[in-house]
Amino acid sequence: MFHFRRLLRPTALVRHSSTIKNFHRTLVTTSGLRKDAAPNAEAASIPAKTILVEKDKNITLIGINRPQQRNAIDSSTASQLCDAFANFEQDETSPVAVLYGIGGSFCSGFDILEMSTDEKEEISVDILMRPEGSVGPTRRQIKKPVVCSINGYCIGNGLELALMCDLRVMEESAVLGFFNRRFGVPMLDGGTVRLPAMIGLSRALDLILTGRPVGSQEAHDIGLVNRIVPTGTALGNAVELATCLAKFPQRALNHDRNSVYSGAFETSTFHQAVQNEVMYTSREIIEDMQNGIKWFNQTFKADTTHSWLKRDRSMADWDDEDVAAAAAQKEKQKQEEEAARVEAEKQKQAEKAQKKSKPAEPKSESKAEVKSESTSSGENNDSKSKPKDK
Repeated sequence: MFHFRRLLRPTALVRHSSTIKNFHRTLVTTSGLRKDAAPNAEAASIPAKTILVEKDKNITLIGINRPQQRNAIDSSTASQLCDAFANFEQDETSPVAVLYGIGGSFCSGFDILEMSTDEKEEISVDILMRPEGSVGPTRRQIKKPVVCSINGYCIGNGLELALMCDLRVMEESAVLGFFNRRFGVPMLDGGTVRLPAMIGLSRALDLILTGRPVGSQEAHDIGLVNRIVPTGTALGNAVELATCLAKFPQRALNHDRNSVYSGAFETSTFHQAVQNEVMYTSREIIEDMQNGIKWFNQTFKADTTHSWLKRDRSMADWDDEDVAAAAAQKEKQKQEEEAARVEAEKQKQAEKAQKKSKPAEPKSESKAEVKSESTSSGENNDSKSKPKDK
């Protein structure tokens, strides 16, 4: 497994002696707070590092690290993600990258709670007009192959982020879907362009218009993901797949990759299609998005992030316990099928052994009968021959 550094925030500790008077104690405390005010302000101004980048040999690992928010992407995280991919593209020693989520889910889209302020319209327009995308560099093609590791929930703009990648490895218990349909939030990160090219117009409309959840088997059957792996192994399998790609000659591989994308978006270029996706977003759509954000913010407060996951089951259940229960159920089913297969194999072997033993018994009986008949015939012959001797 990969080890990540945790950010530690310094905290000031002020100790007071019991022998000091209350007046002196107040002065010491006040001066201590004043001294610590500047460092704390500087620490607060530094954005948290929510995108973790590591190297596994020549594979670049890019991890979304906001597990408490189900890896929902805010402005700072989106900016860090764009920087991470830009650095990967410039790194000549790394031919392939792996994008994954930390803490049980891949990504739940952009952070709606961040947009819940008094200036919603301005923030919404800013998100729409970001040059590279609202959750990362989704409005352009990455110059080198990227493998996506999907676990837990991959929904809304998070699914569009997965579509940005070349290949997708999905765990059995993971769930995909455009759940933003329920809040009136449009797709802004290339999903309406990439998805029809991947799975066809009719299937793409089904997923986009209904916003229904999609399981791993259906996602694989329609071509939305490339591999299905057991729960808890998506990252390892994605790294293994990326390692296989990295072994090939990269110039030919990237030439063919670029040719595929050029053919897929030949009639209307990818960049033009993405611009159309943004320009088709009208003021009415933004107002519907604002209403959905208001409802979300009024119903699910920031301090009750985990409570809304279980409320009336009005949305998909994102609880880790249910994901683990689903995985355990599938594992139990596998074990039962394996036990049934072993039992059937034993039964077949027993039937074969029984068939082999049955023909042997009549042969022994027939030999005994032949022997008895021969002895009886011999006795008859002896009895017949005796009078002749007389």
